[in-house]
Amino acid sequence: MLRGFFLIFLLTGVAIVAVFGLRGQKSTGSPIEVFPDMVRQPKVRAQAPLGFFADGRGARVPVAGTVPMGYEMSQASEPSPGAAPVAAEMNAQPRLGFSEGTDYYDTGKMGANWGTGLPMTLTGDLMERGKQRFNINCAVCHGMTAAGDGITKQYGLATVVSLQDERIRKMADGEIFNTITNGKNTMLPYGPNVMVIDRWAIIAYLRALQRSQNATEADVPPERRAELNKPAETKAEPKPEAPKK
Repeated sequence: MLRGFFLIFLLTGVAIVAVFGLRGQKSTGSPIEVFPDMVRQPKVRAQAPLGFFADGRGARVPVAGTVPMGYEMSQASEPSPGAAPVAAEMNAQPRLGFSEGTDYYDTGKMGANWGTGLPMTLTGDLMERGKQRFNINCAVCHGMTAAGDGITKQYGLATVVSLQDERIRKMADGEIFNTITNGKNTMLPYGPNVMVIDRWAIIAYLRALQRSQNATEADVPPERRAELNKPAETKAEPKPEAPKK
């Protein structure tokens, strides 16, 4: 009787270990998860390997011929259906003549050199769009005035560049476009996230920010310069009311 009990106990223990204790591979995780809550969902993690592909890389080159939502095909005349209404309206603007035949709009280059100037007409809508996109994508690192004092710098990212530096102010628009597109040093590329038209809008707004923080008296129209020397108006303080008798 006792012998049979030990035999049943041993076989039961082996069955439990075989079912719940073995994965077929080494793992630091628990053998079984009753409530995984999507912890093991199949997905690609940034900068992480992936065993699904033979080369083990998680990050993949986009499939040839595909276009992310919100983008337009290079040299396309119609905006993509996924573009935001404001961006779609700006995409319909005619490009300035100097960009034709140079692919300046898509690369920032004129031949072998970086080009300068916006490849579309500067409008209030373009500037407003640039402000919106800058505050969403750029201000977190470069700050609201592009002085390099964004919130990430307060948390230890000391490599953030001030876009108010003389070097950046003199940099060609095409080179700034390329930096936004492909990234540089610790700055990641924003080409996959920011549409081409929005990159140019950001550059237009950045130039306005740079000028606002480095303006001189010569930038003020002659008819308005006299106002610079006017003393600031001070409001007279109201006299206290006499006490009622």
